[in-house]
Amino acid sequence: MCPGVGHDQLATNPDRIRWNTRYRQDPPSPRPHPLARRALALELPDGPVADLACGPSGSALLAARGGRRVTAVDVSEVALDLLGRAARQDGVADLITLVHADLAGWRPEPGRYALVLCTGFWDRAVFGPVTAGVMSGGVLGWQAYTAQARAHRPSLRPEWCLAPGEPASLLPPGFTVMELPDETEPPDEMDAGCPDRRSMLARRR
Repeated sequence: MCPGVGHDQLATNPDRIRWNTRYRQDPPSPRPHPLARRALALELPDGPVADLACGPSGSALLAARGGRRVTAVDVSEVALDLLGRAARQDGVADLITLVHADLAGWRPEPGRYALVLCTGFWDRAVFGPVTAGVMSGGVLGWQAYTAQARAHRPSLRPEWCLAPGEPASLLPPGFTVMELPDETEPPDEMDAGCPDRRSMLARRR
């Protein structure tokens, strides 16, 4: 497991503590996110995938099973250990680099990734720098809670939620939105079919 920027400061990070506790108490089965399935089915250039705030990611496993190298970044080392164990069982551990880092301090190498994927996480300060990691012709996939989710999930802080039009309205020049999934789709607990969440796929020209 590779340490990320600010690794020494993670010991008291409240998000690390919260997610470690959750994954120890109720470790989920690795399941590819629907947005990851959509993105990986697109025509993508050759290159690796970055899965950010990945958790015990079935999405990273799906990309690796397809032969792509994956950088999986999460603040929870428990999540990364679960992902690493699943990757070894699938025989794709050599394709997945586990990075223990807070996204507030982690930055991708510019233009490195054919796909940058982030689901279930939002921070405006992270979004802009992360878009720089998408290579020409590559895709950015993002899903997060909307502000209306706070009516059902009062523990969500406003800064963790997408405002109207986000994240598409915050894309830098050079990106074109490819798909905004139909909100009338049958709901999926992990998908944008749930009105409490919004998804976006955008390609970098």
